[in-house]
Amino acid sequence: MTKFKAWLNAARLRTLPLSVSGIIVGAAMANFYGFTNPLVLFLAICTTIGFQVTSNFANDYGDGVKGTDNDDRIGPKRALQSGILTDKELKNGIILSVIINIILSITLLFVAFGTEQLFLILFFLGLAIASIWAAIKYTVGSSAYGYRGLGDVFVFLFFGLLAVLGTLFLFTNYLTVEAVLPAISIGLLSTGVLNLNNLRDCVSDKKSGKNTLVVKMGFEKGKIYHFTILIIAFLSLLIFTFLNYESWINVTHLLVFILIFTHANKVRKTVDPKELDPELKKLALSTFLLSILFYVSYTIFL
Repeated sequence: MTKFKAWLNAARLRTLPLSVSGIIVGAAMANFYGFTNPLVLFLAICTTIGFQVTSNFANDYGDGVKGTDNDDRIGPKRALQSGILTDKELKNGIILSVIINIILSITLLFVAFGTEQLFLILFFLGLAIASIWAAIKYTVGSSAYGYRGLGDVFVFLFFGLLAVLGTLFLFTNYLTVEAVLPAISIGLLSTGVLNLNNLRDCVSDKKSGKNTLVVKMGFEKGKIYHFTILIIAFLSLLIFTFLNYESWINVTHLLVFILIFTHANKVRKTVDPKELDPELKKLALSTFLLSILFYVSYTIFL
């Protein structure tokens, strides 16, 4: 593997569609409320991708130096684990990506709010810095929260509530109570992807001392937890759709839950954690498809 391919591997391109799902849903609701700005949407997507790449670099580095990424781990080999990238190279990659993230965040905020709303710019810049911190501290350092079973909480907050509601506010400068419902749905589906990852890696994580929520509760209870968050995600979006129903096109995004519940049934039947690896991609892409259809439902067919 070349260095270029190793960096692409460390960036984990397959995780990027999930990372922008919340942005797409937030933009769809802004359009539904009568606000559009293609440049803000483009910059928000680029910024979020930047955060995700930083997180992926940091996860590769953190799990690599801790020895969590070893031969027991299921799934593709990480860049540091394989030895193609050194810990110093990955650390420099993290620093560079953080700088790019800050530049993108500042550009996005000035385009969205202008120079007059300095308080909002500083407030959202604080949220951007918090996002960068969360991306890095998931696995990096002695107090990495991913090793204490807190990853699910942070994914729900940043991929769900902050991504959806933050994007909506960038367009509109206000929030609505009902907007929380799609934010909850995207947040829980994103948490479901992380939970699948933890279900798949529960054996190796336990050996290496990575105490994820699944390690703490056990594999079978982890599956029950998985079903629970998927059902709540469906109910949250169902309520939002009912409250904002205008035509049949507004319910098309709910059809994606046929795929999601089919996936849930596969998880229910799974005994060997190794068999869950393909399900990660299915749930992540289903969430992305859901966000696209949601955008179509509440933007194109207004």
